[in-house]
Amino acid sequence: MTTAQAGTGRTVTTDIPARLDRLPWSRWHWTIVFGLGTVWILDGLEVTVVGNIASRLSEPGSGLPITSGEVTGMAAALYVAGACSGALFWGRLTDKWGRKKLFMITLAVYLAATALTAIAFDTWWFFLFRFLTGFGIGGEYAAINSAIDELIPKEYRGRVDLMINGSFWLGAVGGSLLSIVALDTDIFAANVGWRLTFALGAVLALVILLVRRHVPESPRWLLIHGRDDEAERIVSSIERKVTQENGEPLPRAEGEITIHQRRSVSFLEIGRTVFSDYRRRAILGFSLFIGQAFLYNAITFGFGAILTTFFDVPSGSTGYYFAVIALGNFCGPLLLGKLFDTVGRRVMISGTYLLSGLLLFGTAWLFDQGSLSATTLTACWCAVLFFASAGASSAYLTVSEVFPMETRAMSIAFFYAIGTAAGGISGPLLFADLTGTGKVGDTVLAFQIGATLMCLAGLVAALLAVHAERRSLEDIATPLTAAEGKTDSDPTSASDSTGSRTATAQGRT
Repeated sequence: MTTAQAGTGRTVTTDIPARLDRLPWSRWHWTIVFGLGTVWILDGLEVTVVGNIASRLSEPGSGLPITSGEVTGMAAALYVAGACSGALFWGRLTDKWGRKKLFMITLAVYLAATALTAIAFDTWWFFLFRFLTGFGIGGEYAAINSAIDELIPKEYRGRVDLMINGSFWLGAVGGSLLSIVALDTDIFAANVGWRLTFALGAVLALVILLVRRHVPESPRWLLIHGRDDEAERIVSSIERKVTQENGEPLPRAEGEITIHQRRSVSFLEIGRTVFSDYRRRAILGFSLFIGQAFLYNAITFGFGAILTTFFDVPSGSTGYYFAVIALGNFCGPLLLGKLFDTVGRRVMISGTYLLSGLLLFGTAWLFDQGSLSATTLTACWCAVLFFASAGASSAYLTVSEVFPMETRAMSIAFFYAIGTAAGGISGPLLFADLTGTGKVGDTVLAFQIGATLMCLAGLVAALLAVHAERRSLEDIATPLTAAEGKTDSDPTSASDSTGSRTATAQGRT
């Protein structure tokens, strides 16, 4: 690494990104996966448990003066509002203060809020800490996805990111099964079982917090913030661990980048970069998040009502059906993830979106014809969500890798907030009404709306998705701090943005 003085900051030439990208997979990388990725299990657990225990919370003797509608309505909306505002608030700080500091703080916020939800004694207390639980979880998305992409080698980045984001559905499976046990008054009193589900979330968060102590700060983030000595120590330590594990020397790192170090990037510059310099990529991110949000809401908002209304499934048994479709959701990213690194992003992103949309159109037709039972409808949902889950996870992967390093966390936060707001506000207003009427035609329309938006997003991906597979993050989107002409990145790497090469080369010091 070489350093020279330049303007208000130092100019540093480094091969640290290339050294991280050329690492073989190791136990150290598994530590990153478990330390950072398992939080999505908590998110899935939270969302599913609250929906499933709504009926118990509204019963006399639950310990809370609350109605089922308030749990699935106001409390759910506050959780969504907390997640959206938390993503934007913590996302900005993640780019400014660093990945590690924020993924520790946001998990601590979640842990405290969900623990305090468990001891709720009044409706206002329950509402407040549902909001704060979402506030912590929303911040996790920006901090975690940023750190994962910057620490995982380029050969594995796609499959790892998909698997981690897809683990949300493991939490959903656990939440469905846990709620069945928690609602059994032969095991737990009516005012105890639901509290234990939230307490369990806090315990799991504490375990994850202890594991995260061993996850380092992103060396890429340290580099651009003038802490290159610390970045060098971290990368050297990782290299020693990987070398000792494999018993052979590491391959030579290919490529260097020269950057003008700076402490911060203004909010105005972030906005201009994402929405002007990378306008096509912003349209792509918006389309992917909106498409998956509406498809999921077309199915999940009202899945229980559909089963009970049209197939006479007892309300206490819908959790088993949800566990099945949640498992299908997890299998999609798990089994298809490798193809995003080999076949490529554009083919796989557009393919999963289009396939899931077309399959949902087929499900709507079969449902309209009266050809489905509760079991076969669930099987159809599993097929749809197998592909949709991989596509939805790839939306998070896309917005975390196609924008410059300095804007990464804020970009994730912004598009996550858009998707979450669309799903948590527009979704309930539209799909709950349609699936709750008890009319076959209305439910068919709900399916068709979700399928249409998913297919449209797939077409956008076919045109605009970036060929990011097996490429370094610096090659996909040149850092704003990069010195002109001082990077080994492909000079055409930003050709699918609008003016990004010019914007990133104008003497930012």
